[in-house]
Amino acid sequence: MAKILAVGIATLDIINEVDGYPQEDTEVRALAQQVRRGGNATNTLVVLAQLGHACAWAGTLADDAQARLIRDELAHYHIDTTACQEIPGGSTPTSYVTLNRRNGSRTIVHYRNLSEYPCERFRQIPLADFQWLHLEGRNLEETEKMLRYVANSGIKIDISLEIEKPRPGIEQLFPLSPLLLVSRHYARARGYSSAGETLQQLRQLAPRADLLCTWGEQGAWLAPAEGDLLHRPAETVEQVVDTLGAGDTFNAGIIHARSQGLDWNTSLDFASRLAAYKCGRSGFAGLEACLTSFG
Repeated sequence: MAKILAVGIATLDIINEVDGYPQEDTEVRALAQQVRRGGNATNTLVVLAQLGHACAWAGTLADDAQARLIRDELAHYHIDTTACQEIPGGSTPTSYVTLNRRNGSRTIVHYRNLSEYPCERFRQIPLADFQWLHLEGRNLEETEKMLRYVANSGIKIDISLEIEKPRPGIEQLFPLSPLLLVSRHYARARGYSSAGETLQQLRQLAPRADLLCTWGEQGAWLAPAEGDLLHRPAETVEQVVDTLGAGDTFNAGIIHARSQGLDWNTSLDFASRLAAYKCGRSGFAGLEACLTSFG
């Protein structure tokens, strides 16, 4: 298995499960409530750790009580946090999640008042120890510095960049990563009506990258740097329970499969099955069972 480093955020998720999404200016009673660790990069690492990889996280942590929950869960999955930076007097980012039990959809209100991870700290990480580097498409100025630093270092490492949200100027990062993992949310915000159109437009910005775009229930499309367009239909989920982190799980599936040398068809197949398996259960625990079912 691979040794994988992810750069991004961790949050405290407060999840209220409701029987149907409430209308504005109404009061509803939650059927259940969970408080758990969240954040794209750490979600992906928790999945990868269950698939057998040695994982490390580079991000910022507050020094408050909520950060202890994050540290404890990452330690449970043996995720190395040595590269993290603790911010004295900071407060842990919080996501307030409304989870609709009827269809598994989630609506998120996110609050963050914590500084982002700096490239200066990133440069101190012994990157030669890792086989894969995964970054969130956020903190754009520092992330660009990180990608350029790796490119100029001569270190051989596979890189993936998640493009989830339409942040101003995020396109400047596209030519710097050999693999872009693009969400439907980003595509629609940019005015694209399909995954195919999204990949066609992104190809102009990243001519040498492998481009992957997920489109919910329609599945995932891949435009490899070399070769024909590939499509993997979404896996059927008998009962959708929790879609929170499904995209992070899909990304973990791609990283797992590609780091093991699997071809793109097999990688798309595995990532789709893994994401569907996650949608059928609450949280992230127990996802290693998908390896057995995949064969």
